[in-house]
Amino acid sequence: MEKVNFGTVAKSYARSRNDIPNTLFESLQLRNVSFEGKKVADIGCGSGTLTRKLMFRKADVIGIDPSEELLNEAIAINKDNYLNVPYKKGTAEATGLGEGEYDIVTVMRAWHWFDREAALKEINRILKKRGTLIVADSGFTSGHPVVESTFAVIKKYLKDGLKPPGSKGQSNQRINGFPVEWFEEWRLNSFELRDFYKFDYTVTFSNEQWIDRVESVSWLAGMNDSERQAALLELSGTIEKQYGEEATHAIGHSCYICILRKQG
Repeated sequence: MEKVNFGTVAKSYARSRNDIPNTLFESLQLRNVSFEGKKVADIGCGSGTLTRKLMFRKADVIGIDPSEELLNEAIAINKDNYLNVPYKKGTAEATGLGEGEYDIVTVMRAWHWFDREAALKEINRILKKRGTLIVADSGFTSGHPVVESTFAVIKKYLKDGLKPPGSKGQSNQRINGFPVEWFEEWRLNSFELRDFYKFDYTVTFSNEQWIDRVESVSWLAGMNDSERQAALLELSGTIEKQYGEEATHAIGHSCYICILRKQG
């Protein structure tokens, strides 16, 4: 599986990925998942979008990510907003966190980039007995004319086309976007599936915000700088020609959540 360095698009990532809706936390609360007073490790935290939201819900949380560029963005957001969310450089396979210390591990938009077997061993190590693992993914969905126009432009710059990112591209069968293999891997590593569900939401973008969001996706992050800028310039021109300079776009998104419980 080819890795993508999101550090190359760290600034657009930090600006555009702050779209996790409150519905996520409301849906977890309905399923008796509370973060208040809990020790939480947010693995693959990127620029800290979920990490900050967990802190606001009174979790004792730390964000872990391998990208110095993304962590620098998270720290800059801390400074700009007078926050003190802790972050640490590390990977899902080697977090550097203490053994058996965490009530909850969260992974948002990142599981498909992990060495999953090694990550499961590490998460098993850091979680307390009967601890909770939450694996979530979210993103914009196909169908909206702006999204379809975007796919048409990006596809021209990708020699292998628009393949699913990370290990999602290695699976022939998926349930709500999650490869079926993941469920068996979780079971074999002593994680019991407690719930799996989805909800839909909408995010409104200006033209500029949409270009920012697109720059942060793995297809663009994996390009070299000249290819990326050419693709974004063409996309910007296409969107402005079709919709005008001042247009706004209500883009549908879906969020998928697995709640797992460590056995023993």
